[in-house]
Amino acid sequence: MLRINELKLPLDHSDDDLPDAIVNKLDIIRDELLDFTIFKRSYDARKKSNILLIYQLDVTLTEDAEKTVLEKFTKQSFIRPSPDTSYHFVAAAPADFPTSEQQRPIIIGFGPSGILAALVLAQMGLKPIVLERGKNVRQRTQDTWELWRQGKLNTESNVQFGEGGAGTFSDGKLFSQVKDKRYLGRKVLNEFVKAGAPKEILFVSKPHIGTFKLVKMVQNMRADIIRLGGEIRFESKVDLIHRKIDTGSTDAEGNGQITGLTLSTGEVLHSRHIILGIGHSARDTFDMLLAQGVYIEAKPFSIGFRIEHPQSVIDQARFGKQAGHPILGAADYKLVHHCKNGRSVYSFCMCPGGTVVAATSEKGHVVTNGMSQYSRHERNANAAIVVGIDPEKDYPEHVFAGIDLQHKLEKLAFDLGGKNYHAPAQLVGDFLQNKPSTDLASVIPSYQPGISLGDLSKALPAFAIDAIREAIPVFDKKIKGFAMADAVLTGVETRTSSPICIKRGKDFQSINTRGLYPTGEGAGYAGGILSSAIDGIKVAEALAIEILKESP
Repeated sequence: MLRINELKLPLDHSDDDLPDAIVNKLDIIRDELLDFTIFKRSYDARKKSNILLIYQLDVTLTEDAEKTVLEKFTKQSFIRPSPDTSYHFVAAAPADFPTSEQQRPIIIGFGPSGILAALVLAQMGLKPIVLERGKNVRQRTQDTWELWRQGKLNTESNVQFGEGGAGTFSDGKLFSQVKDKRYLGRKVLNEFVKAGAPKEILFVSKPHIGTFKLVKMVQNMRADIIRLGGEIRFESKVDLIHRKIDTGSTDAEGNGQITGLTLSTGEVLHSRHIILGIGHSARDTFDMLLAQGVYIEAKPFSIGFRIEHPQSVIDQARFGKQAGHPILGAADYKLVHHCKNGRSVYSFCMCPGGTVVAATSEKGHVVTNGMSQYSRHERNANAAIVVGIDPEKDYPEHVFAGIDLQHKLEKLAFDLGGKNYHAPAQLVGDFLQNKPSTDLASVIPSYQPGISLGDLSKALPAFAIDAIREAIPVFDKKIKGFAMADAVLTGVETRTSSPICIKRGKDFQSINTRGLYPTGEGAGYAGGILSSAIDGIKVAEALAIEILKESP
């Protein structure tokens, strides 16, 4: 089988055009093409008058034709033997692992990294125990809707906590920029399709699932893990990890070995292999880990607002007369600007045809995020417009100073919104002119339970406000209409990524706590559903390899 790269065809090409293009590209006759599959399909919209589809294809030729093609195009990069994208386990069979006295591995957190870690361990026969502080995804959805519709917050069951992790209430984006030479992302996507995700996620360039489909998919993956011998416990918060100090260590931090944990119920579980996939909002767990001596560092993250435009404005700016084309769907964007004050402003988690959602997990705080359904048919487009901040420059006091900043801004947003989980908001035109907003215009904000118009210049540090005010007119030159006066800013977006990193070594274990495997967004090693899931596979493999080393 051969892989063809960069095969370009018009947006509205016919079904017959694709095999004809393959034949012409490879200079073969039609009978020599036995079969083909689409590995990836993207588009080039730089010329709105001539949008092109770009294909990566796996083609099957007759034996003689394949040999001839490889010889003829040996120096051309567009044709190569198809790579092996199948997943290979680190152990050949469950029998490779000890079973008599082997403690079961424990996974803390059931977001994307925890789910894939649990699934891979279960597929290898290791029967993991999963502990999730929140509820199952159906109950969690009900609790989340109570905040959105009634302003009632459940601090243990919300957008941040519960089965599926924070990504469950998002656009369900399944693309990342991580290097993936082993095609672990393909393993993730295949498991998602098996669990009910649309098959097109295997080949479209920017796949997404949407919240409703994610809910059903997560349920099916849970059932698969249980079928393979895994155990999943909801409403099981970990209050304490057990860390045995190495008394012979000369390390100032003190090296140690994980030996188990205590749940909030008082139950103690013993294990020398624990995966930590807690997500970026488990602030109380961060406190506990630091108190127990686990090494943690501060890391950069970003703060800002959500911005909403009519989706039709974004579609027209990106696709011109092809706006609304079914293959293109709702348009997205990715923007960045380097400001005069040395800050960078960029768009983050853009949700075409979606809504802005309440994403707090703590009482008396307001946090925003974005969400879309699979159809992306809502009226507005939304994205975070955020400013990068750095621990050495902006919060050097201590390792959790970034979390303290998040707390401060989220509490301030709660106050500015009216202390009822309404979010503070302002029209873009008023924001740029530095005057409070008093009335909405053509863009109706989607945030629930509601917004309170006013002056957002009070909601973020001055450097962030100055940077965003400078960036919006610049973004308007790239996306016509971005600076439209009626667009709405809603605050605040503070949980773009984890403000800390639980440092690990090349073996994926904590650098000072053996047997503890930090993973995913909360640990500082991922930034989205796909990258978190890939990271979960990597730590599961590392844990399995360690168990194999320890076996007699």
